Amino acid sequence: MAVNLVEPTEVYPISGVKLASASAGIRYQGRDDLVLIQLDAQSETAAVFTKNKFCAAPVYLSKEHLSQASPKCLIINAGNANAGTGQPGMDAAMATTQSVSQQMGVQPNEVLPFSTGVIGEVLDADKIKQQLPKLKSELCEQNWLSAAKAIMTTDTVPKAFSKKITVNKQDIHITGISKGSGMIQPNMATMLAYIATDLMIEKQELQSMLTAAVDLSFNAITVDSDTSTNDSCALIATGQSRLDYGSLSANQQKQFCDALNRVMQLLAQAIVRDGEGASKFVEVKVESARNLEQAKKVAYSVANSPLVKTALSASDPNWGRIMAAAGKCDDEGLDLTQASLYINNVEVMSMGELSETYSEEIGKQAMLHDEIEVLIQLHQGSAQHLVWTTDLTHEYITINADYRS
Repeated sequence: MAVNLVEPTEVYPISGVKLASASAGIRYQGRDDLVLIQLDAQSETAAVFTKNKFCAAPVYLSKEHLSQASPKCLIINAGNANAGTGQPGMDAAMATTQSVSQQMGVQPNEVLPFSTGVIGEVLDADKIKQQLPKLKSELCEQNWLSAAKAIMTTDTVPKAFSKKITVNKQDIHITGISKGSGMIQPNMATMLAYIATDLMIEKQELQSMLTAAVDLSFNAITVDSDTSTNDSCALIATGQSRLDYGSLSANQQKQFCDALNRVMQLLAQAIVRDGEGASKFVEVKVESARNLEQAKKVAYSVANSPLVKTALSASDPNWGRIMAAAGKCDDEGLDLTQASLYINNVEVMSMGELSETYSEEIGKQAMLHDEIEVLIQLHQGSAQHLVWTTDLTHEYITINADYRS
């Protein structure tokens, strides 16, 4: 039930990044569920990970390896999160990186493992090892879309986007893939994302760039308020264009960062549009807040409210649920007596009171759309924040009740 989300078409290859996918039968039969990514030797890689305290073995190991060496390979499996598996899970993650290192002729700490899927089951590293010769033989720069399909779990559509900009008469490419559909809430979500560019970027700058872009994308989405054990997002700069980010003018750097932010926002929005059972894509925007923290609290309080989300599903203009959800957030300085509320540009409340122009019928018509913008103006300052979310349907319950069946 993806909301206005179609399968990607044009996806640019990135020089210096080769990918391959295979079927390891980890959980799924008859489809690819394993991806190998090989990076050019001069590539730089930055990453951010889940803040869930119950994080998975591959998250621990990837963090450790990133602190020790520059990655040469990424190995990603779907169907098994290898989370909540204790030392056996860590042993499996280490065995996987060891197998990749032997197959690809790199050091074990130059391999980053990533997993997504069911929690509490130890990953079968042998199934991955058996597919490595095939993966190595099929590595190709054009395989982004097949990789996007292979990392899917409850996703209904693969997620891949590209942008191209021209700098100093030279084309710079950005391509990214992501997966995620449920257990979505910063920091970050049950999501994996891999973005690459052929621009040359120094590692510290790359990390700062990624952190800033994540705050505007993957850390601005929620489907069900549950933060996953395996969230990971990697940004790779291969340098194959021979153009250095540091040599660009301020306007050119902004042009690149804007393109990167757009790719990552499209990937993040695609996760929400493909939210489990979703029938509506919803933007909750809070304006004129006292500060950013207040704006975020109010936005997430509304976006995560089951009462608001079920009203959205029913196209019920129950605006009282929206304001009640805003009012329950933990912010002592919040004052809603002067707040205004709009639903798809329809003024519902003005300065704390029901608008004279509002009627139930007008509200109903606004809620019938499959893309809805909820705007709350607090009139307490100049800060703002927006969050992308979904409605809550019977299908969401069905998917998650049957997930391990």
